[in-house]
Amino acid sequence: MSEALPRRYTDLASWFHLLTAPEEYAEEAEVYSRLLLEATSPPPRTLLELGSGGGNNAWHYKRHFTPTLVDLSLQMLAISQRINPECEHVQGDMRSVRLGRRFDAVFVHDAVMYLTTEEALRQAMATAFVHCRPGGVALFVPDCVRETFVPRTEHGGTDGDGRALRYLAWTTDPDPTDNTYLSDFVYVLHEEGQPARCVHEQHQYAVFARADWLRLLGEVGFRASVRPFELSDIPAGSLEAFVAIRPEA
Repeated sequence: MSEALPRRYTDLASWFHLLTAPEEYAEEAEVYSRLLLEATSPPPRTLLELGSGGGNNAWHYKRHFTPTLVDLSLQMLAISQRINPECEHVQGDMRSVRLGRRFDAVFVHDAVMYLTTEEALRQAMATAFVHCRPGGVALFVPDCVRETFVPRTEHGGTDGDGRALRYLAWTTDPDPTDNTYLSDFVYVLHEEGQPARCVHEQHQYAVFARADWLRLLGEVGFRASVRPFELSDIPAGSLEAFVAIRPEA
């Protein structure tokens, strides 16, 4: 993970909910909630999300859980607080944050994709393990694993109050022999009374094999399995989550 956060999470953070609106997360947040609720008995109530970003998933799943949201970016925490004022927000790095308490469930979504070395990924898994109660569950949902990665282009964005954003994302893998790939994002920003402006930034993401995920989760102490799932706007067979149980003893 680069120590310099992408602009999306710093000086452009105020645009984030026009890039990806909370309303768009209803289906996937319900899928993640179901995976967590079905993983343990009794079902989890308290939840720690590591890398919670703008709070889009939490906006939906907070009806099932009592969440604590952790993110490295203070700007992203601020926009999450606007839509999730009842949730606890904590600034911290998923590789090293220690809250001194345990939760029924730990959730790690796509922020894990910025952990581009095995050691960084192991550190985040260890954070999840430390904060997960014995018998509790951690759910890791990377955008892809090596076996499911495909180059692609995407576009989207929406209108807001006096401003609008559209984006193009172009995802490629210049070196399929390593553990990273690249996504180039172009944002076109419109503000009322101002000329349009265009911003480009490149994000480097991790892509590890399924077996590497399972091995690392086992090394930190979890009992993990792979759970394929589907979303209506994503090609079938391309999504999977890792459900990790912390043993009772």
